[in-house]
Amino acid sequence: MSEITVKPNQLIERILTLELVRVTERAAVAAARLRGRGNEKAADQAAVDAMRRELNRLPIDGTVVIGEGERDEAPMLFIGEKVGNTKGPKVDIAVDPLEGTTLCAKDMPGAITVMAMAEAGTLLGAPDVYMQKIAVGPGYPDGVIDLDASPVDNINALAKAKGVKPNEINVMMLDRPRHADMIAAVRKTGAGIRLITDGDVAGVIFTANPEETGIDMYLGIGAAPEGVLAAGALRCVGGQMQARLILDTAEKLDRAAKMGVDDPNRKYHLLDLASGDVIVAATGVTNGALLSGVRFRKDVIETETVVYRSATGTVRRIKAEHRELAKFHLD
Repeated sequence: MSEITVKPNQLIERILTLELVRVTERAAVAAARLRGRGNEKAADQAAVDAMRRELNRLPIDGTVVIGEGERDEAPMLFIGEKVGNTKGPKVDIAVDPLEGTTLCAKDMPGAITVMAMAEAGTLLGAPDVYMQKIAVGPGYPDGVIDLDASPVDNINALAKAKGVKPNEINVMMLDRPRHADMIAAVRKTGAGIRLITDGDVAGVIFTANPEETGIDMYLGIGAAPEGVLAAGALRCVGGQMQARLILDTAEKLDRAAKMGVDDPNRKYHLLDLASGDVIVAATGVTNGALLSGVRFRKDVIETETVVYRSATGTVRRIKAEHRELAKFHLD
């Protein structure tokens, strides 16, 4: 039988891929215990506490560059926080311990825990503001979409590149009043829209596999931290994404400047948001189109996680049965 050899500089990376799964699994189980309880902050706090504990066990010298923000006055893994035991590579960490706090609190589909790890200095340090976003999956010529073009022009361009009519294009957007004009413009082309209440990390990821998800394009305004996390996942499977921070107050401009944003009007492309080697892990909290939620059985907890790796283009789906249940309780 032939031997399996792993290059020394890849060993820690392979190990860390599985370790990231453990981080999101722990956070997902902690949040899932509070599904349907109507308490968004408690569920978020549980996910944060579990994620922080597991991150600090990792053999990394990590810095949180994308963390939870002040928008919801929620507990956070804050930007600039150091994580890991410092006995490993320097890495950027982006986290959303519970994307879809409302979905979890109401036990609605689509709540996930998600995090990304990348080489130090390769993830955009985005403040917790809103961000304009547009994304499509792989297989299209560069520049097929443009953040500054109208929804009509983008849909027509994508339809032409795909070889279909505009009414065969499907777009995913957050169901928000701010999107009313954009929704009307998209529907004017004949394209379909799937509106979601929360969860635009998954929304962007859906574009990576339109044959399975039915989604060709993601469009609209959502949170900037989630935009960077989504970009990390899209990097791993291919696709295009453009984004721009919405810095519409002096306070936001100042906060962004302190984080190194020197051009408030800059249009970011995929590699501006997430470059280098990126690993993204997401675990389902509630059942959804992307992932199954945590399932509590007698003496067993079941989880489902998807892991993306940009260096290899590998996507792994991990369905786990956990029998050592003590590991899910905080020390």
